[in-house]
Parts: sequence; C-alpha cells; structure tokens
Amino acid sequence: MTQATLSTRPAIRFPLAVIIASGCVLAMISFGVRASAGLFTIPITESNGFGRDVYGLAFAIQNLVWGLTQPISGGLADRYGSAKVIAVGGVIYAVGTLGMALFSGAGLFTLFAGVISGVGIATAAFAIVMAAFGRAVPPEKRPFVFGIATAASSAGQFVFAPLGQALINAVGWQTALIYFSLILLLIIPLSIPLQGKAEDPESQGPLLPTFTAFKRAFAHRSYVFLVLGFFTCGFHLAFVTVHMPAYLVECGLSPTVGSWALGLIGLFNIVGSLGSGWLASRMPKQILLASIYLSRAIVTALFLLLPVTEFTAYTFAAVTGLLWLATVPPTASLVSNFFGPRYLGMFYGTAFLSHQVGSFFGVWLGGVVFSMTGGYDLVWYLGILLGLASAAIHLPINDLKVANFERPLTAPAQ
Repeated sequence: MTQATLSTRPAIRFPLAVIIASGCVLAMISFGVRASAGLFTIPITESNGFGRDVYGLAFAIQNLVWGLTQPISGGLADRYGSAKVIAVGGVIYAVGTLGMALFSGAGLFTLFAGVISGVGIATAAFAIVMAAFGRAVPPEKRPFVFGIATAASSAGQFVFAPLGQALINAVGWQTALIYFSLILLLIIPLSIPLQGKAEDPESQGPLLPTFTAFKRAFAHRSYVFLVLGFFTCGFHLAFVTVHMPAYLVECGLSPTVGSWALGLIGLFNIVGSLGSGWLASRMPKQILLASIYLSRAIVTALFLLLPVTEFTAYTFAAVTGLLWLATVPPTASLVSNFFGPRYLGMFYGTAFLSHQVGSFFGVWLGGVVFSMTGGYDLVWYLGILLGLASAAIHLPINDLKVANFERPLTAPAQ
C-alpha cells in the first residue's frame, strides 16, 4: 500500500447518535470541572497560605486566557480536525488541574490554574464541540442539537458540584483535584467520534479581509452594544461560580450548601437555555436579552436584601440558573442576523472575548474586594449596576442585517 493511499484513507464515520452522545458527555465533564472552582476557594487559600485575591487572580487569568485562546483553537480544529485538538486540550486541562493539587506557591498555582487550565478549557470545551456538531449535524437539526449540548454542559455543573464537595469532604481537596484530573483524561477517548475539518464554503465570493471585516462590524452600533453587554454576562457568571460558595460560608452556611447551590444553577440552566432558544425564535432578541439582564439585577438585589438562609440561597441559585446561559442563543442569533452565517465564528468569538474579559474582572475583583474589605458586597452591587446598564444598552439594538456589509472594497469599473 502506498503512502498516498494511506494519506487519503477516509476517516471512520461514526453514527450521528454516537457523535452527539460523545460530545455531550465531553462537554459535561469539561464544564462540570470548571464550574466546581468555587468549592476549592476556602480549602486552597487556607492550606496554601495565600489570600483570595491570589486565588481570584488565578481564575481571572484562566478566563482571560480561555477567551484569547478560543479563536486559535477553533482555527486549529478547522485545519486539523476537532478530535485531535480536543484530545490535546484534554491532556492540557488535566495537567493544569493536577498542578493545582501539587504546587502550593502562588506563582505556580497561577500558572497551572490560570494559564495552563485556561488553554485546556479553550481547546477541549464547549465551543470546539459545537463546531464539530456543526460539521456533522444536518442544518435543520443543528438548533436542537446545540440546545442538547448546552443542556449537557449544564448537567455537568449539576453533577460535578456536589461530587466535588463530596470528594473534598471524604479525601481532601488535593486528592479531589487529582481525581478530577483523571476524569478529564476521559476527554481523549470521547473526542474520537468528533472527527472532521471545516469544508471549503460554497461559492459566495471571497471573504472580506479580517481588518476590513472588523472595521465594518464595529462601525455598526448594534454590534458594539451587543459586545459590551456580553461583558456583563461574563462578569456575573464568573463571580458567582468562583466566589458564591465562599460567600455563603461567610454568611454562616455550610460548604455543602454552596456546592448544591452551584448544582442547582446547572440544573435550572438546562431549562433556561432551552427556553431562551425557543423564545429567541419567537420574540425580538434584543428585548429578550434586556429582560434577562434586568432580571439578573433584580434577583441579585432581592438576594442581598433578604436574610441569607439555605432557602434563599437555593432559590437564588434556581432563578439564576434560569438566566445563566440564556444569553447565548439570542446573542449568537443577533450576530448571525447582523453579518450572516459566514462571519458567525469570528464575530461571535469576538463577543465571547468580551464575555471572558468580564469574567476576568468578576473573579479578580471578588478576590481583591474580599481581601480589602472582608466581604463581597461591593462586587454584588457592581453586578447589579452592570445588569441595569446592559439591559438599557440592548433596547436600541436593531436586529436587521447590516446593509452592504460584504460590498466590494472598490467600485467595479464602468
């Protein structure tokens, strides 16, 4: 058999059900481990002897590295195939999680928890799985399958938050992280069915040069508002994920309450994500987004006004879960409306980077404010203000396609 024959041998074709099941379990593991970070805040900082500002900065860097790496990992998946990229990302993520358990110094902890884990999440998480589904699933089935994948990620939070706390209680936080790193290695075999590269697009004319495309996109006011609003989404999610369990402990509740609160967010997020996708096709998307951000501000304000008990903590978690990833379907849909599906990856990726910058500040400020004031109140208040601001700037968004976005760079000769 010649080398040419070997190189052109077609990849194994897996049944669609196997592809979807593998991708959903993979997303559940990756998202579930990441969503358990808040459970380790107190035991790691107390054991390693550094403050929550250090812990918060490490996970803030993780979110920022994730956002910066996501477009690169997506391009690599297009070129070399999703399976290879996801498998490598699973190894990187496992190494980052293992390093958190083995190294106690602030610098090395930040390297493993922030930089290495951030690269691993970007390379082995939800976005790459969605790209693989997009290549494997027929167009008419993609919205439904995307909804299933989002729900699977949320199920990961529901499963891994209580599991993580149970492991911490039973074997200690270091061994719990080692177990998590071993579980992350399951990403390697799960990635095998997610084969395939991006195909050449149908003939629609050449894509705009990157600089020109960005220049035209950011000249569109509605897109700028959408990107700015997604910053708030990242701020809310990251702060709650990393700092709410510790906040509940400071309020006199047990760590178990924090773990179940994170789990409830994941459980109710399944309903919220699917419901948001359904509503996004039936009402103005900008109104839906404004309603979500306004609701977050109101729910947070009520949570701060009421006494913190198990009941209010679980109620806040359930309602927050309904609003958790509900911003994703209408945000992605608006980007597609503005510029068409050809530019969805690039411009949704840019909005996601804004989301991750918000995540950076949500996690980092949580640690800094606690170290300075002994509490989290200022960050909760800032989250309320950002929610109100985001609700306001979504109202003037026009969801129509940008006129003449792909017009030629020079006028045709007369």
